[in-house]
Amino acid sequence: MTEFLAFAVAAVILAITPGPDMALQLSRAINYGRAHGLASAAGAMSGVLVHTTLAALGISVLIVAAPTAFLVLKILGAVYLLWLAYQAIVHGGGLRIATAAKKPPTLKQSFATGVGINLLNPKVVLFFVTFLPQFVDAHDPAVSGKLFFLGAEFIVISIPLAIATVFAAGWLAAAFKRSKWVERALNWSFAGIFTAFAATILTAQARHG
Repeated sequence: MTEFLAFAVAAVILAITPGPDMALQLSRAINYGRAHGLASAAGAMSGVLVHTTLAALGISVLIVAAPTAFLVLKILGAVYLLWLAYQAIVHGGGLRIATAAKKPPTLKQSFATGVGINLLNPKVVLFFVTFLPQFVDAHDPAVSGKLFFLGAEFIVISIPLAIATVFAAGWLAAAFKRSKWVERALNWSFAGIFTAFAATILTAQARHG
């Protein structure tokens, strides 16, 4: 239950951190309507399913074949969290809302774009490759199933947040454009939470070693 709740917190933070997925959903909702925003969000969730499958299978093989490499991967996860904290403070969330194209896309195109953006999003890729292993035990024979479960948990948590983002698209875009203070406050909050997660992971690894 501890791992379940901790991962839920991490999933919420990742889902609400501004980035390519959120920018796409906001821009499609603002420019073409909520249906396109929801279609791009559904595409992003499909991309997460691919990330989950690859991570569960790949990390499971790594645990069996090279436990030391798995430990290194977990430490890299903590380093990655510190990098996210740095990025949040120095570069902000990277939210860029595109303007409408002359020819509006179809819902299928919005969905496909959501899949592509998610699969190529380095934040999501690194999250699943380096951060997901923090919540499983290298000696657990059911590690593959648990990784799939955590991936499913991430999707379940992300769906209502994505829907809320689409329905609040106009307000969110205006808030980010109107006040730099709002963006800075959010980014510093994200940075603090990322740093706390990283410290917890590094401390646990030090005790384990």
